Amino acid sequence: MRRFTDLLLAAVAACCGLVATGLLVGLVAVIAARGAPAMDWSFFTEQVRLAGAAGGILWNLVGTLILLATACGFCTPPAVALALWERVWLRNERSRRWLRTALYAANGIPSILFGLCGYILFVQKLGWGKSWLAGGLVLGFMMLPTVTLAFVERLRAIPPKYPEAAAAIGLNRTQQVWAVLIPQARGGLITGTLLGLARAAGETAPILFTATIFAGATFPDGIRDSPVLSLPYHIFILAQDSFDPAVGTRVWGAALVLLALVFALSLVALPGRLRQHEESHD
Repeated sequence: MRRFTDLLLAAVAACCGLVATGLLVGLVAVIAARGAPAMDWSFFTEQVRLAGAAGGILWNLVGTLILLATACGFCTPPAVALALWERVWLRNERSRRWLRTALYAANGIPSILFGLCGYILFVQKLGWGKSWLAGGLVLGFMMLPTVTLAFVERLRAIPPKYPEAAAAIGLNRTQQVWAVLIPQARGGLITGTLLGLARAAGETAPILFTATIFAGATFPDGIRDSPVLSLPYHIFILAQDSFDPAVGTRVWGAALVLLALVFALSLVALPGRLRQHEESHD
């Protein structure tokens, strides 16, 4: 009976995996088939024209990359600090558990709440208006739990013999961090950052309130009232006008570019995740 139950559960899990994989492959195939006709050089080198019925996504792509770069630059230092505090300076196991629980809980906060908080703080309280910096900071806050937890898990996978050997030759705790822990765990930080960026790249709600508009923006020249264009918001707006065939082709093309960006970030992060998983089970 137990053997039958195990086989049944394995079959159900395999079926669920196949269904999920089939849906993903089908979705990607549909996006690729409908977006491919929009793929030409002008699509990447021109700005949007005629309310999305003509032109390309040049400044939408540039604006998305600006937001991601800002988010990455803001998120990485506090993520490293939190992870090192959890593993090195926070000695109480109960406190460590509470911190990890808080990070996991923060990782599940809906992105629209980050957008509303960013709107209240940056747009209203600080008076920035819609700004690339506000959007980048909001995305950075949203990425922070993901990056921190990935770095924590990599730090936990470091064999104890390495910091013990560093302590044996007289290195203090700070020197151990710089000489041993950070070099050994750097891959986890890079992987977590790429996964966080992959998630942030497709978010619309946080930047909808704080950073992006549909048309009329190019490269930002300040902080206050300096919005950017972005791919997620561009797709969101055009999808409401997709009854026009010209608009429909371009919205699928923009979706294909965004999908490729997210896929590239996830693909680059995959080897690090697999290596980390293998090392944690050695």
